[in-house]
Amino acid sequence: MTYTSAIGRACNWLLVRIVGALALSRVHPNVLTFVGLVINGFAAWLLASGRFWQAGLVIIGAGIFDMVDGRVARKTNQVTKFGGFFDSVIDRYSDLILLIGLLVYYANANRNLYVVLTAVVMMACIMISYTRARAENFLPQCKVGFMERPERVVLFIIGALFNKMAPVLWIIATLGTVTVIGRMMYTWRELKPIDDQSMAEQREAARKAEADLSGAAIR
Repeated sequence: MTYTSAIGRACNWLLVRIVGALALSRVHPNVLTFVGLVINGFAAWLLASGRFWQAGLVIIGAGIFDMVDGRVARKTNQVTKFGGFFDSVIDRYSDLILLIGLLVYYANANRNLYVVLTAVVMMACIMISYTRARAENFLPQCKVGFMERPERVVLFIIGALFNKMAPVLWIIATLGTVTVIGRMMYTWRELKPIDDQSMAEQREAARKAEADLSGAAIR
C-alpha cells in the first residue's frame, strides 16, 4: 500500500465516522452547509489580519463541512433540489468572503496590484460558475476546464499555509480565465449545429412568407 492510498483510506474512514455521527444527531444538511460559510467567514477575518497559516487551518475545517453535508443528506434521506441549490449559493459566498478578506489585507498593506489581482480572481470564480450554469440551460452538462471549486480551495489552502498566496492568486486568475474561455468555446461548438439549423429554418420561413406576400400582391 502506498502512502497516498493509506492517507486516502484514513481520510475516508474519518469522513465516514463524521457523517455517521452527524446523521445520528439529526442535524439538517443545510445547517452544515451554513456552518461551513460561518467558518469561512472567520477564515476571511484571519486573512484580513494577515494570519495566513491560521486561516489555512480554518479553511480546512470549513472544507470538512463542505464535504459532509451532501453525504449526510444522502444518509438521512434528506436530498432535495433546494438543498443542491442552497449548497451552490453558499459555496459562492464562501469563495467570495475569503477573497474579501484578502482584499482588506492587500488594501491595508497598500499593495494595489494585488487588490486588482484579487478582484480578477473574484471575477473568475463567479464566471466559472456562471458559464457552467448558463451553458447547462442548453446542454446536459458543461464541466470542461481545470479550475473547479475543489482545485481553487486546495490552492487557497496551500497559499495560506505556506504563505504563498500571491503566486496562488496568479495561478487561479490565469487558469480560471482559461476555464471560462474554454467553457465558452465548448458551448459554442456544441450549440453551433443547433443554431445553424434554427437559422436555416428561420431563413426558410422568411422566404416562404415573402413568397406568400408576392403571390397575394399578384392576385
